[in-house]
Amino acid sequence: MKVLAVADSDSYLKWAAHLLGDLPSSCTAELTVIRTPITPSPAQIHAAVAGAAADPPVLSARALRRAAERLRPDVVLVACTGPVVDVLVSEVLAGLTPRPVFVSGLPGISIPATEKAWVFRSGCDLFVLHSEREVEEFSAIGRELGGGGAVGLTRLPFLLGGGGEVPVTGPRDRVVFATQAKVPRRREERERILLGLAALAGRRPDLDVVVKLRALDSERQTHNERHHYQRLWQSLADDGRARPGAVRFAVGPMHEHLAHAAGFVTVSSTAALEAIAQSVPLLVLSDFGVSAEMINLVFEDSGLLGTLDDLSESRFRTPDEAWCQANYFHRRGESDWVSQLVTLVAQVRAGRRAPARSLLDGPQYAAARRRARLRVEVPPNVLRVGYRAKRRMRRYLNALG
Repeated sequence: MKVLAVADSDSYLKWAAHLLGDLPSSCTAELTVIRTPITPSPAQIHAAVAGAAADPPVLSARALRRAAERLRPDVVLVACTGPVVDVLVSEVLAGLTPRPVFVSGLPGISIPATEKAWVFRSGCDLFVLHSEREVEEFSAIGRELGGGGAVGLTRLPFLLGGGGEVPVTGPRDRVVFATQAKVPRRREERERILLGLAALAGRRPDLDVVVKLRALDSERQTHNERHHYQRLWQSLADDGRARPGAVRFAVGPMHEHLAHAAGFVTVSSTAALEAIAQSVPLLVLSDFGVSAEMINLVFEDSGLLGTLDDLSESRFRTPDEAWCQANYFHRRGESDWVSQLVTLVAQVRAGRRAPARSLLDGPQYAAARRRARLRVEVPPNVLRVGYRAKRRMRRYLNALG
């Protein structure tokens, strides 16, 4: 099989790069990045595909179409945010000959399942998910709404055994806090986390307390981050509320930080699963609520929920085994996305498989689709010219995912 993969942000690029590693060695794969306002920086791209022979190219929509016509792929992996998936499948890459199998998915924790995620990817033939619980919830949405294609199961590629583990070469003397761009939203809540980390550093001078950033303040992410932790820390230090140097900020692959971690903490991050995979005790903060809005509902009954008081006292947890089986740590033999993909390709080649039906086809969605298409057709520097237009576009994209 020939596979063309396209990503639009740092998290989706990392997911796509690892997912391609699941494919049989006989597959030929090309990885690309579509140019949009959230295109990752060169440093982010390099980190996401660490170990690859070369960094993937950043292409315009037209260049991506030309690449697809040249490669004539059997499979197109559309590893992008929802509106971009819809536009690429329905317009930019529509009508390719021979018709490829379109595959999409979500790069991290997807509980609770949402209708929005299904609808935007309903034009894809295969929706890849990462837990038995996710498959059950999204399959129920698919039966209710219609559209879409098959639902496939895999392990999150960056978990233990997915090629990401790093041997420990030194002491485990680090506590790693993994940030999340979307939550918590309020500045005061984020300051409380930083002060909790500073309190831990004061009580445990033997530990290196690290705030692991998804991106530097100057870099773009999948989701906008209004109150960046690095800026907040500088403000706390300037006001005398935190001791400069008590915590440090770092980027780079999470698995390298976890290889030296004695503890891990987050509000909501797929990195919590990486910590479980590498047997690092962890803590999922519940101080700001446990809900779909906080993106941490999946950790209910996991045994991992705790508070900032637990953090300051180094009270880290280990997960419940039954929870692990239902959530992301199912037996490896239960993963079926590759076998489903091979079957789909064979059916399409034989003309026995009709394209998936997008729920966004129709005149009532044309205006929204045109707005989303701007994201893959207008160069980012053009979007910067109109501040108000850019703000409207951001609000639209944030609302749509």
